[in-house]
Amino acid sequence: MRPGTLQLSSLPPLSLYVHLPWCLKKCPYCDFNSHEQAAGGVPEQRYVDAVIADLEAALPLIWGRSIHSIFIGGGTPSLFAPATIDRLLGDIRARLRLEADCEITMEANPGTFEKDRFRAFAQAGVTRLSIGVQSFNDDHLKALGRVHDRAQALAAVEEAAQSFKTFNLDIMYALPGQTLEQVGEDIAQALQFAPPHISIYHLTIEPNTYFAKFPPQIPEDDTAYAMLDHITELTGVAGLERYEVSAYAKAGHRCKHNLNYWQFGDYLGIGAGAHSKLSFAHRVVRQVRFRDPRLYMDKALGGNALAQEEEVARADLPFEYMLNALRLRNGFGLRDFTERTGLAITAIEAALQEAERKGLIERDFARVRPTVRGFDFLSDLQALFLSN
Repeated sequence: MRPGTLQLSSLPPLSLYVHLPWCLKKCPYCDFNSHEQAAGGVPEQRYVDAVIADLEAALPLIWGRSIHSIFIGGGTPSLFAPATIDRLLGDIRARLRLEADCEITMEANPGTFEKDRFRAFAQAGVTRLSIGVQSFNDDHLKALGRVHDRAQALAAVEEAAQSFKTFNLDIMYALPGQTLEQVGEDIAQALQFAPPHISIYHLTIEPNTYFAKFPPQIPEDDTAYAMLDHITELTGVAGLERYEVSAYAKAGHRCKHNLNYWQFGDYLGIGAGAHSKLSFAHRVVRQVRFRDPRLYMDKALGGNALAQEEEVARADLPFEYMLNALRLRNGFGLRDFTERTGLAITAIEAALQEAERKGLIERDFARVRPTVRGFDFLSDLQALFLSN
C-alpha cells in the first residue's frame, strides 16, 4: 500500500501461469525457456515441490484475489505423468481460490502422446488441451525438427476431441518449402476434427536458435500474406472467428487465459523463467523467475525464485497496454484503458489521432479497434504508442 505513481480504481482479473521447462528435443525454431530432458528423465516431484514453494512465497502479493484461469505451458508439460499434474493442481487448489468456471489449459505434444493419457489429464482437472501439431505434413514436420509424424498428430487430435469439451490446435505456416496449396491441406485436415479453437503462427526466425545460425529458405512475405488470407477464409467458412491476430475460435471457445493477457489483466507466473505482471493500488510490477531449471529448483526451495522485479514506469504503460490490446479484433474500451493503467485517455490521444490518420484504427466514443490494415501492419500500429 506504499505510495506509487498510479491510482488504480480496481484490480484486473488474475491468472496463474505454470512453466514446466522440459521437452523431448529442442526444436530448431524454439526460443522458449525449454530444455531437453536428461537421460535420467525429469525430476517431476522435486520440480513440483519447487513450484509450490514458489507459489507460497508469492501468496502475500495476491491475498484475497481469486484465479480466473490457469495455463500449464512449457517445454512439453505432457511429459509429466498425469498423477504429477493431478498433484500439482491439487496443491494449487489447496492454496488459491479458483473461480467456479476457472479454465485450466495444458500444452501437449503428439510426440509424447499415449492412448488414454489425455483422458487422464482431464481427470486430473485440466479442462482445455492445447496441442502443438504445427503441421500434418511429414516433410514439414521433419523440417521443423518435430518428434512426431502425421499419424501421431492425427491420433492425438482425435483423442483430444474425445477427451475434452474444448481444445486448441497450434498450426504453423510459411514453413520451409511450403506452398499455398499445402497450407490449405493442413488447415482442411485440422478442420476435419471440428476444433473449437486454432492458433496460427507464422514461422519466424528467432535470435539464439538453431534456425538463426542455419536459416532455412522460407516463403516470401507476399506468399505468407496470401497464406494467412487463405487460412482466415477457410476457418471463417468453418465457423471460426479470427478474434485475435493469431487466434481463431468458435463462439464460446475463446482462450480465457490468453484473453486476460491481451486485455492487460494480471498473471502470476511460477516455474523456471516464468514472467509475472501484477497490479497494486499504486503500481504495476513485472517479475521474472530464474531460468535454469536446476538453479530455479534450488532457489525456489530456498524461498526466493525471483531473478528480477521492477515497477513498470508510468511512461511505458501506454505501449505495454497497446502491445496487448491491439492484437484483438474488437480492440479495447476507453474505460478499460483507464482502469488497467490508471492513466487518462489524454495520455494516448496524440497517438490515436496519428493511427486514425494512417487508417490503422477506427474508433467511437467507447472503443478503439484496429482496421484490417491495422491488423496487417500491427507492429507499426503498436510502435505509435512507444514513449519518446
